[in-house]
Amino acid sequence: MESVIAMPINDEERIRQILKEAKSIAVVGASPKPWRDSGRIAQFLMEKGYTVFPVNPNYDEVLGRRCFPNLASIAQCVDVVDIFRRSEEMAPIVEEAIRVGARTVWMQLGVVNPDAAARAEEGGLDVIMDRCIAIEYRRLIE
Repeated sequence: MESVIAMPINDEERIRQILKEAKSIAVVGASPKPWRDSGRIAQFLMEKGYTVFPVNPNYDEVLGRRCFPNLASIAQCVDVVDIFRRSEEMAPIVEEAIRVGARTVWMQLGVVNPDAAARAEEGGLDVIMDRCIAIEYRRLIE
């Protein structure tokens, strides 16, 4: 069996298009702790006009919004799944993103999992890996 090599999106125009077309973003690993990047990024995304769904089974609320235990509990389709979890925790999140019909899996800066990326691509999702969504927004949109 030939191994599949994931090709995360590195095309700036495609990343810009994803950021411009997305309306809703699930932030997996969202935290109410102000020193955590996940909360700061979720706040940034809300300020930019995205509908943000915090996802973390440990909290009922993050940033004044209902926090969902998983992607499947969000009642609407999510365009981007922005993941703040360890690289080795990507596989089940990617599987769930595929099941719920997300369009893009975005693995935050420092999060690298080629196998999960390949699975997401096989499932029809765009994959952005090892990039910060806020940095890319500032660089490509503002």
